[in-house]
Amino acid sequence: MTDFTEEELETARVLFARPATFIMGCARIEQLPPPDWPEIAFAGRSNVGKSSLINALVGMKGLARASNEPGRTREVNFFELDGRMRLVDLPGYGWAKASKGEVKRFQNLGRDYLRGRVTLKRVYLLIDARHGLKAVDTEALDALDLAAVSYQIVLTKADKLKSGEGEKRVAETLKAIAKRPAAYPHVALTSSEKGTGMAELRAFAMTAAEVTP
Repeated sequence: MTDFTEEELETARVLFARPATFIMGCARIEQLPPPDWPEIAFAGRSNVGKSSLINALVGMKGLARASNEPGRTREVNFFELDGRMRLVDLPGYGWAKASKGEVKRFQNLGRDYLRGRVTLKRVYLLIDARHGLKAVDTEALDALDLAAVSYQIVLTKADKLKSGEGEKRVAETLKAIAKRPAAYPHVALTSSEKGTGMAELRAFAMTAAEVTP
């Protein structure tokens, strides 16, 4: 449950219904756009559904390009939401069809972004609800805590779960992050395919970025 009012949920819906466009993909830290708008970023294991989630948030099927090849996102991709804020798709971590050197390069790029981006308001760390937190996710949590970046766990693919499993996974995840200093104390359970949890996630993101329509 959340404490958002119907008015707040509607305000967030209107915000994310505004025009969203792809700005650029950055392969090097010096290519990043000027830090002039509030930003929220999305991180997670390869093939966890980051592109699908971003598309569901803004109601556009083709804004962020999803791929059947895990690990395809090897740049920091920026999307503009009506000149008010940016959505940032970070390189996936975990398994990827790339050399170890290449994997290290684009994962380090994501870490550099996290450490130095003054306009970054929150990171949404996506976890496949079917599997929960894995060892590789713990490494990401450690990096976020070290960078002192506020982050919130988003469980994806909730539509693949049996009845009651979602609530159990949320409880398990909350327990796992309870003592982590940068973790936001609410776990979002979502399905990009069914739209589950999207209204609340939009409200969380709007509040974190401190923007309104």
